[in-house]
Amino acid sequence: MSFYIFKMDYILLIVGLGVLLLAANYLVDSSVAIAQRAKISNFIIGLTIVGIGTSSPELFVSVSSALNGSGDIAMGNVLGSNIANILLILGVTAMIFPFDIERLQRHRDIPFVIMATLFVTIIANDSIVPGITKNSLNRLDGIVLLVCFLTYMGWVIVQKGKDPKKALEEADEEATSSLTGKHPLLLWGIAVVSLAALIFGGNLFLDSAKNLARAWGMTEAAIAITIVAVGTSLPELVTAVVAASKKNPQLALGNVIGSNLFNLMFILGTASTIKPLTFVDINIWDYAVMFLAAIMLFVVVLTFKKDKFDRIEGIIFFAAYVAYTVYLLLR
Repeated sequence: MSFYIFKMDYILLIVGLGVLLLAANYLVDSSVAIAQRAKISNFIIGLTIVGIGTSSPELFVSVSSALNGSGDIAMGNVLGSNIANILLILGVTAMIFPFDIERLQRHRDIPFVIMATLFVTIIANDSIVPGITKNSLNRLDGIVLLVCFLTYMGWVIVQKGKDPKKALEEADEEATSSLTGKHPLLLWGIAVVSLAALIFGGNLFLDSAKNLARAWGMTEAAIAITIVAVGTSLPELVTAVVAASKKNPQLALGNVIGSNLFNLMFILGTASTIKPLTFVDINIWDYAVMFLAAIMLFVVVLTFKKDKFDRIEGIIFFAAYVAYTVYLLLR
């Protein structure tokens, strides 16, 4: 019986990945068509609709973990997902299809990711204060994070989304969609169904992966930062790869930036507001790697081909993620 269950987990793992691939394809197509019809840039669509939607698995896992009193899983999920988003997803995307980094991304979005990462690192590590032994995020921390998130999203939408002509000029002219010209209600319907399928496929993959990890003897902490984090980041990974293959990598970058900010501010903010989070096994080096990944994203702007994420940098990012994963497994 146990062998049958073990075998089924492998099958469900493959089925979950298949659902993710199919859903991501339709999500990218519908998002590009929506952007073209509304005359707004693909980056904004990636930052908002796709970025937030594909982060739903992280929200589901972190809130559930908070309610169950598993602060390490909630934080480990966010840390691991953000590291995977930058090092793994952008690394793979750049290896497939190198892309340019726009001015607003350089001067506003990427620096904001760095600041948000540093802010969360500081408020989550209470033990740096003499007399405090436990690291946590309380309800006040959560409310502050939620306010920061809403302020940033409002700023982005007002600043860029309100200027359709300029946004259209910034959009990737090579972006293609098989759904271009379809009725808006159909496009939004496909986008919503695709997001739901991404969540379903992600959960299916996640549950089977966690079962297999336990069968292999991995601890819950290791599962949270590796299997859970990568599993919940699969929608972003698949969406980014599909977007790159369709010559629309700007959607991938907007998706990653939107997802990372959503993870740090909305997910942690929501989870800690519902129930304060306490962390026991999260290592300071995990925060350091998350912060380093954000810094590396900014350094990309200044190195090799300036303002372009090229294949060499993609390989470096991917290698860094593999090295971090090996470190986690050895730890």
